[in-house]
Amino acid sequence: MNASPAAMERAPSPRRAVLLGNPNVGKTSLFNHLTGLRARVGNYPGVTVERRVGTIRTKGSLHAPIELVDAPGTYSLSARSEEEQLTFHEVVGPEGLGRPDALVVVLDAGQLARCLYLLVSLLELRVPLVVALNMADESDAATDLPARLSFELGVPVVSTNGRTGEGLDQLVSALVEVLESARAPTPRFQVAYDSTLRRDADRVADALPNDWKGSVERTRALALWALGTLEPDDEWTNVPAGLRSRVAEVRAEGRDIDLELAEARYAAIERLLVEVGDRPPLTRIQATERVDRILLHPLWGFLVFVLTMCVVFQALFAWADPAIGAIEWVVSAVQGLVTDMLPPGVLRDLLSAGVVGGVGNVIVFLPQILLLFLFIGLLEDSGYMARVAYLVDRIMRSLGLHGRAFVPMLSGFACAVPAILATRTLERRRDRILTMMVVPLMTCSARLPVYSLIIAAIFPLESSGPFPLQGFLLLFMYLLSVVTGLLAAWVLGRTLVRGRSVPLLLELPPYRAPRLAPTLVMMKERALEFLREAGSVILIATVLLWGLLYFPRSTETASPSGPTSVQTPLEDTYGGRLGKALEPVVEPLGFDWKIATGIIGAFAAREVFVSTMALVYQVEGDDENSAPLRERIKSERNADGSPRFSPAVGLSLMVFFAFACQCMSTLAVVRRETQSWRWPAVLFTYMTTLAYAASFLVFQVGRALGF
Repeated sequence: MNASPAAMERAPSPRRAVLLGNPNVGKTSLFNHLTGLRARVGNYPGVTVERRVGTIRTKGSLHAPIELVDAPGTYSLSARSEEEQLTFHEVVGPEGLGRPDALVVVLDAGQLARCLYLLVSLLELRVPLVVALNMADESDAATDLPARLSFELGVPVVSTNGRTGEGLDQLVSALVEVLESARAPTPRFQVAYDSTLRRDADRVADALPNDWKGSVERTRALALWALGTLEPDDEWTNVPAGLRSRVAEVRAEGRDIDLELAEARYAAIERLLVEVGDRPPLTRIQATERVDRILLHPLWGFLVFVLTMCVVFQALFAWADPAIGAIEWVVSAVQGLVTDMLPPGVLRDLLSAGVVGGVGNVIVFLPQILLLFLFIGLLEDSGYMARVAYLVDRIMRSLGLHGRAFVPMLSGFACAVPAILATRTLERRRDRILTMMVVPLMTCSARLPVYSLIIAAIFPLESSGPFPLQGFLLLFMYLLSVVTGLLAAWVLGRTLVRGRSVPLLLELPPYRAPRLAPTLVMMKERALEFLREAGSVILIATVLLWGLLYFPRSTETASPSGPTSVQTPLEDTYGGRLGKALEPVVEPLGFDWKIATGIIGAFAAREVFVSTMALVYQVEGDDENSAPLRERIKSERNADGSPRFSPAVGLSLMVFFAFACQCMSTLAVVRRETQSWRWPAVLFTYMTTLAYAASFLVFQVGRALGF
């Protein structure tokens, strides 16, 4: 059948615009509003690492859709880190990306002096652009500031609000108008570089790749970029040797070219601010400074942080316990329903114990995981986490870690995989590898079900009294992971990953009221991710472990009708034999063969330990509808009648899970980011050794003290 002429018409090719700005200017919030996507928003640097692309549907004469790229936040084009290099590639268009059709540059109306440095570099490239003056409602800026800026810069400036979406229609209209224009705008704003610097730029311009060049102004701007960026120890790739050689010749003359560039640009920015009549938000600055006197104090700041975390972790038990109990009741009821509806046999046991019991006993900890992400999301959005990064910078730097490593380490409390990807925000390969080696020590959400199960079973909420023991124990495990990660960085930074430390340049964002809506969206995404894992990796691992703990079956003649399959003693199953084989190795840690079996399953995913223990006790149990797993663990006894899970055993087990690298996904992403098998091998070896030694010490000392 022939296609109609209308069907044969090609859809217009999308026009590409790149969204740029400093960290903390509300850039990703605008991206979410413009495209309808749900990119992660946070109030500290380092959140946007991956390249995000959305589509803006336009009306009017521009029929083609606009492809909007959310580039990582950066303070200038003199890129150092991998994410800043990504931003440079998006703007300049080397390596086959193609040049963008337009730029959308987001400025913070309350921090114009800081934001204009990046804008100056972009204006010099002669790329069509629109300026979004964001967060004007949080500043003392005059209402006519956009018009004044537009007049002085010679480019469109639109006032926007990333929180409410105000001004976005005008921003899209201005972007469409720029895209429809036949020529790039000539900005009125110019930086007066001295003659020597211009002559140096012209010398470097001859060595630029031909596909980088354009107008005289663009070519000179890229030459100035090369002078201010390329260094002997930088990590830029695909830079022609001739360009590096020419930059080295100019720099060999001994002048401080970086300082000359910065002085010329900031002098021009100061003149611009005087012309537009920009006023700093004095009221907000004074209030921020008063709060920061406490939160950034070396003593009071740490005390506030510890108390805040203590409240958070105690709430994980006190607030989540009713929801956990409700889910446990549902799991037990579903197991009973399956048992009543199906005849005795392998299928009933598989569905009841393997699927419902195994996966259900992992899902019961979803309320705690959601609460943890709720608190972390609100603290990030308020601007408080940037203060914590400032507090720990001195400690981290003294131990060899870059201060910006705090961001991936914080991300590690959710999951090590995106945290390792977040190391791209660090400038040097040495800092990235060192951070990758310690990020997996952070207490990720996969460890939380294990900690929660053990703490709830050995230290029940009702036995804590007025002293919030459960919250303190969980806080202790999180602090233990941080302290151990810092010490590991100190050792690795002086042995396997040597290198000099560099100072932290960190902007402290203004305090803002946390937005509940983005945090709830993030919680929803985390919940769906957790449930997808429970329905895939955990389910598959649980079913396999159920088979190992269920087979082989013994047979006996129960009636003239023929032989009947009966349950083999648990220790004689395939899984029991594996656990028995491993028991001599883990016995010094206080673990028996049942715990050893759970550790084997946890290498697929840490949460599988919980489902494995549920399988062990349900397969072994006499009753059809087993009690909640924490009750089963609490009632487990040794041959002499003493509790099997003593405080010493519980702490030893938590310490083992705190340090052991039981996550194949983490090892895989380290291999991908380092392009080497060496570093995953180092990571697995040192973490497993550390886990065994620390667990051995905790159990032996605890047992000697009578715990």
